[in-house]
Amino acid sequence: MMQSPFAFYRGAAAIMAADLAGTPASGIRVQACGDCHLMNFGGSATPERHIVFDISDFDESLPAPWEWDLKRLVASVVIASQNNGFKKGDARQAAVRCARSYRDHLAAYAEMRALERWYARIDAEDLIALVDSKPWKKRIEKQVARESARSVVEDDFPKLTVVRNGVVRIKDNPPLIFHPGRAGAAEHSQVIHAVFRRYRDSLSDDRKALMDHYEIKDLAAKVVGVGSVGTRCGILLMMAGADDPLFLQVKEARASVLEPYAGKSRYANCGQRVVAGQKLMQAASDLFLGWTADRGRHYYLRQLRDIKITPLVEVFDAPALTRYAEWCGWALARAHAKSGDAAKIGGYLGRSDRFDEAMADFATAYAGQNERDHQALLTAIRAGRIDVIRES
Repeated sequence: MMQSPFAFYRGAAAIMAADLAGTPASGIRVQACGDCHLMNFGGSATPERHIVFDISDFDESLPAPWEWDLKRLVASVVIASQNNGFKKGDARQAAVRCARSYRDHLAAYAEMRALERWYARIDAEDLIALVDSKPWKKRIEKQVARESARSVVEDDFPKLTVVRNGVVRIKDNPPLIFHPGRAGAAEHSQVIHAVFRRYRDSLSDDRKALMDHYEIKDLAAKVVGVGSVGTRCGILLMMAGADDPLFLQVKEARASVLEPYAGKSRYANCGQRVVAGQKLMQAASDLFLGWTADRGRHYYLRQLRDIKITPLVEVFDAPALTRYAEWCGWALARAHAKSGDAAKIGGYLGRSDRFDEAMADFATAYAGQNERDHQALLTAIRAGRIDVIRES
């Protein structure tokens, strides 16, 4: 978070939740993402192996005002534009286009029947067809083709594992992946299997049947990203045969940053809250998405590195970032239309560009607030009020 205002913003969902709680809202609630910024969108595979564009992070998901998601998204557009050195006019235009895309697509979803909205998805092919720049289109096509051709056996298994004394284990790669020192290996193994049984119970019957082909082989700790600092994360290695691996990511879930302002979650298990939010907002979710708990901590599980296409926002030029912001606005509109009352939101937004311009005004103002907050962090670090561990 020290690196730049953009990096700070990605880790400051709790700060913005507190700020948003005091802003006007229409009173219309949806299943909100809770941490809706440009880097939390991307490409992924449906169970049928189609590549779709969607929201990708639901750690903070909770029913809340729809405005909170959109405001966090448009603010991220301006902050990312500033991070990339764009002109003020280009940054504002990108925010306007993002808000307009949300408004236009929300209106379109409001005209659909309920089942049509539920089945709607944004295919990678549809987005690629909208790209005007031939070089950028070629890069996207290449990235989609590369990710689609990835194989767990050929790509992940050799890189992430090692065989010791005939036993396959996850390979240590400190400081990112490592096995914490533990006494009592037998007791530790019992705990892992008990936690896994609770996870299995959260799956549907057909997923349980699939999971029963696999056997637990190893668990290692994994360092989390900027937005998840302070939470526990791990990699679980499962095997259904000598050349039939499955990697699951085990990630700790805590109370949503929205809860102090939008109300407590209906789910006692925070992992279940994340899973429920993801399934309600995404067009298609991971086959192995489920939750569990261990000694008072809550977790959710999903596949590790299935097919994930992460946008390189930091290298986008202004036209590319503007187009990408439109896609994010579209994806957010689809998610909100699926979980909320699209007709009410659409009616509130209207058909003029007044709303789009108002969102750009907010995004520009909040980008300034975010920069001041980032500077306050750096000042506190220099004054010794916040301890920082620096990697050598």
